[in-house]
Amino acid sequence: MLLGLIAILAWVFLTWLRIKHGYPLETSWGKSVEPKMTTETAERMKLLSGENAQLRAELGAVKDRLANVERIVTDDSHRLTHEIENLRGKRN
Repeated sequence: MLLGLIAILAWVFLTWLRIKHGYPLETSWGKSVEPKMTTETAERMKLLSGENAQLRAELGAVKDRLANVERIVTDDSHRLTHEIENLRGKRN
């Protein structure tokens, strides 16, 4: 009983090590287990990659806006008023 438990734990540990270090997994018959790439999977990956790029760009814009809001909130009011008046003066 104890020997069986040790064998199962060793198998789980070795599988974890293979996954961690990027080795290909094998079935009990020694055949390599690889993810199947279908056209549907490739299309989903393409869509997700595009969405990821769009979200990264949007996140960059939000970070810029947040930095400006933080700068405005933490600046002293005299300096902010002076900058606003300079901007108003340039328009007129």
